[in-house]
Parts: sequence; C-alpha cells; structure tokens
Amino acid sequence: MKILVSPSVLNADFGKLAEECVSLEKSGADWIHCDVMDGEFVPNLSFGLPVVEAIDKAVTIPLDVHLMIRHPLRYVSRFAAVGADWITFHLESDDDVASTCRAIKDCGCKVGISLKPATDVEQLLPYASLFDMILIMSVEPGFGGQKFIANSTEKIAKARRLYPDKLIQVDGGINAENAQTVVNSGADVLVVGSALLHCADRKAMISTLKALKRK
Repeated sequence: MKILVSPSVLNADFGKLAEECVSLEKSGADWIHCDVMDGEFVPNLSFGLPVVEAIDKAVTIPLDVHLMIRHPLRYVSRFAAVGADWITFHLESDDDVASTCRAIKDCGCKVGISLKPATDVEQLLPYASLFDMILIMSVEPGFGGQKFIANSTEKIAKARRLYPDKLIQVDGGINAENAQTVVNSGADVLVVGSALLHCADRKAMISTLKALKRK
C-alpha cells in the first residue's frame, strides 16, 4: 500500500483558497482534506457546503470531507452533492452510526469513521462491515497547529491489527519528523496541515511523505 497524502486546508489562506488547493494538487497531493465544524461537536467553526463545492470545482483529486459535527446524518447527502468523495464522521457524534454509514454509501461516497484521542478503536468492531476507513485523531479535534499526541502510535497499531483490510488515516500534528513513526505504526493516509502549508517546498515535502515505507 502506497502512502497517500491528504493536505488539510483548515489553516490555508482562505482569501485564496482555490489557488491554495490547486497548488497542493500540483505539488502531488492525493486528496484534499476538508474539516467541517459546527461549533457544537467541537468548539470551533470552519466552513460548510459552499466552500467544499468551490474546492471541488478547483481541483480534480478526491475531496476527503471530515464532518466534526453533532448531526452528520442531516448533511451527508448535501456534502455528497457538492463533491465529497470520502465522508468521514465521528463515532462520538449523536446520530446512529450504522444509519450514517449506509447514508454515505447510498450517496456513492466512501465511508470513514473518526475517533477522538480518548476513544478506543475496539468500539468500531460492531460496524466493521460498514466503513472503508478509520480516521484516528492524534490531536483533540477542532483546531489546527496542535502537537501530535505521542501515544497515538499505539492506537494506530491496534487499529491496524483489528482492521487489516481498512484504510487508516491519521490527522493531527503530523510533520516530516514524526511521519515515519506514524507510517510504521500502520497509517496509510497522512493528513498534514500546518507543517505542509507553511513549508518552503510543498512538492518536496509531499514527495518525501509519499515515499515512506512501513518498517
């Protein structure tokens, strides 16, 4: 399995967001990671449907939409309609997990389920047949620029053992220094935000991340 890089645009320059996303695609990004926040499930607001639609029009690579919202089921079909290819919601949200997974599938999108740092990956076992990807948060969700929580690597490794046929995505505090450790633990998809957006050579960093091999 080759490593995929999904840049998070949460800390991008929103005044030129389309250009930022085009730049990331040209630099080799596999997906674009869109963090949608409602101010309730997490203590922050980000962007919604019109912004995701604008990003979809700007790039040709898949959109990886992460719903950090209390009621994802209400919005699944609408995010699918504006261009989401992957829709990831939180196990800890208020809506029925199985129903949300099925709704995402019915819209033609791939299903991801995200876990906050304190949530054990074993809680996904009842839904193992319903999702395609696990998103492990290696920071508390809601804000970009946080430091990677060190014991996240143990959680990633456990997820890899329990769900060998699922993609494992990791989001939070990933940079050039810790990415190899994250991959060694079992990650397939790296969500990289501040470290990539603020680096001098995005193309070189993405190339380095995509070249990582599990050791």
